[in-house]
Amino acid sequence: MSKGEADTPNQHKISMAVHQNGTSTDNNDDHASSSTDNNNLYMTSASNVDRLNAGAKFVLESKGNWWDAGYHLSASMAAPTLLSLPFALDGLGWVPGFLALTIATVVSFYAYTLISKVLEQAELEGHRFLRFRDVAGYFLGRRWGYYPIGAIQIALCIAAAVVCVLLGGESMQIIYQIYKPNGSMQLYEFIIIFGILMLLLSQLPSFHSLRHINLASLVFCLGFSLCVVGGSIYVGHSKQAPAKSYSVEGSSVSKMFTIFNSLAIIILNFGIGIIPEIQATLAPPVSGKMFKGLLICYAVVISTFFSVAGAGYWAFGNASAGNILINLTPSGGVALIPNWLLFLANIFVIADLFAVALVYSQPIFEIFEGRLSSVKSGKLSMRNVLPRFIIRSLYVSFATVIAAAFPFFGDINAIIGAFALTPLDFILPFLLYNVTFKPSIWTIKFWLNYVIIVVFTIVGLMGCISAVRQIVLDVSSYKLFANV
Repeated sequence: MSKGEADTPNQHKISMAVHQNGTSTDNNDDHASSSTDNNNLYMTSASNVDRLNAGAKFVLESKGNWWDAGYHLSASMAAPTLLSLPFALDGLGWVPGFLALTIATVVSFYAYTLISKVLEQAELEGHRFLRFRDVAGYFLGRRWGYYPIGAIQIALCIAAAVVCVLLGGESMQIIYQIYKPNGSMQLYEFIIIFGILMLLLSQLPSFHSLRHINLASLVFCLGFSLCVVGGSIYVGHSKQAPAKSYSVEGSSVSKMFTIFNSLAIIILNFGIGIIPEIQATLAPPVSGKMFKGLLICYAVVISTFFSVAGAGYWAFGNASAGNILINLTPSGGVALIPNWLLFLANIFVIADLFAVALVYSQPIFEIFEGRLSSVKSGKLSMRNVLPRFIIRSLYVSFATVIAAAFPFFGDINAIIGAFALTPLDFILPFLLYNVTFKPSIWTIKFWLNYVIIVVFTIVGLMGCISAVRQIVLDVSSYKLFANV
């Protein structure tokens, strides 16, 4: 389109939005940007369109159906981190613990439904957001939306990958110790093995290409949850059942920090942080598809979260570990459950962790490949395959080294989880919905959204403080490449 031709209404609307957000561009740039499904509101010259959009076109290709979105959502939320939920109940008790789980279930489902509606409305107006940073930049501007949200999401995705590699190594070590209790292999060796396997799987070229792996991860999640529930019930009724208490112990100050730490763990489990990227994998039009995908996801979440939390806490009470599998693992004593059941649970966990790590790696892959790949060459051309292999191999190697060197990264991840997931999943969806649809100040929805923002902001901040306090308490036991 030439410079003198008139904008279409949608092009004019997008152009005005770009200028209102403080981005300088000319008409030709606006027209080039709005001519592709993978456009970026923050392009500054027509010459870099291919370079900036290669990651979105290849990694976030839009080919999926609503059930594919359900698999992606399930893999990103119903992950092995749910094995920490009995420990979260330890700091809250039965009634407050299940009340917190129920509230988190309802609020998170509501939040993801709202942000999905925001993305659908943007598509109806002529623009499709593919990345969280684009959504935030559109509404909040480059300085307050695009860069901060991009940085927060990058930190979240890297932390998730590191933790998955670490947990995968720990589960491999548990299996090794079952059959070779006096073996000489160290934790960092298992982490490296997991990292090598993940490096091979990371070469799958797009988010959409993970759909079958993520379907399998849904089955794996149900599998290890069933093993944990069955194992906990077995332990609770056995003669070797450990003594347990359900009272929340400690001083008033200690109890307060424990409560917020438990709430932060629950928020971490219900957080996703990559909803726009998952919705980007859907073939347009996307209207209604994410809601159906969320129904699949929450069917898995409700059936696993509540059962694992209840059974694990019932069996071990205040002795519940941060990973309930540790309670079921023999440590110099009599095994509490049959070895085959513990083996099976850890196999399911390992398999599921590969899927989770790959899902949270996609936004990172999109960023780097968007700058080093070319849309003029095919996705599987040598021009793009070679940099893809190098980028992803370096990234997975980095995550593996960090996991091996800092096996206490779970404590650090608690801070990142509270700091990142709270704004991405429990603040921005409600803020963006109110800005987009402008519900009347006299409606319940308007005030409900802002009440949720305030409450979860407080919980997130206190969760960060509690996590820092826990690091200070544990710092004396931190050692590089420790065999924990």
